[in-house]
Amino acid sequence: MMAARAGTAAVPVRPLRRREGMTAPSAAGSASRAARSRPYAASMPAADSDEPARPGEGAQGRQGSTRDPGAPPDGAGIPDGFQRLWMPHRMAYIKGEGKPEGTDAGDGCPFDRIPKLSDADGLIVARGALVYAVLNLYPYNAGHLMIVPYRHVADYTELDPDETAELASFTKTAMTVLRAASGAHGFNIGMNMGFVAGAGIAGHLHQHVVPRWGGDNNFMLVIGQTRVLPQLLADTRVMLAEAWPRP
Repeated sequence: MMAARAGTAAVPVRPLRRREGMTAPSAAGSASRAARSRPYAASMPAADSDEPARPGEGAQGRQGSTRDPGAPPDGAGIPDGFQRLWMPHRMAYIKGEGKPEGTDAGDGCPFDRIPKLSDADGLIVARGALVYAVLNLYPYNAGHLMIVPYRHVADYTELDPDETAELASFTKTAMTVLRAASGAHGFNIGMNMGFVAGAGIAGHLHQHVVPRWGGDNNFMLVIGQTRVLPQLLADTRVMLAEAWPRP
């Protein structure tokens, strides 16, 4: 094959040869690339439940399905390169289950109910005369405590001097205990007064004590929006309760 440009000598152009060891694109590879470039759609057989078959349920799976348990499920959607972390227990938090219906003491406030439970059932770390320390059910970090007055009050200014003093004392003790038990590097401490300020339970004030460590804001939290907690709440409660000084 010859190629020439006006005013230049013709230069021979040899056809490209496939290098030794190179293989032509496979049909499977081409199909895979084509699948990624278009929406994934397939038929899903009717079933009484949309829950996928669990490992160990056999090739029949649920509802007599004949789908290979190792194969990806049928359905419709667009592959996007992300993996999914299914956390259905978070639905209770999203729906606000357990939150009081109002702000009054008789509206089902969990901070009024918790002291009536055992320490283990209520996740209570320590009890004082006027306040108590309890683990947050949805912690920002492992060891996330709340210091709560027994009396149902919404605003910090409503605390009497004795309640104010014991709340401050319990906050200091919580910091000491968390440093000793878990080596906390620092803390976020504070209250949210009112719904507009971010209080999840605005009718009963509570002070947050959140332990912090260097690097705890990693990619799982920032990118994956997932908090990784290294210890179960019940185990954290026991650890902190044992480290809490006895009066």
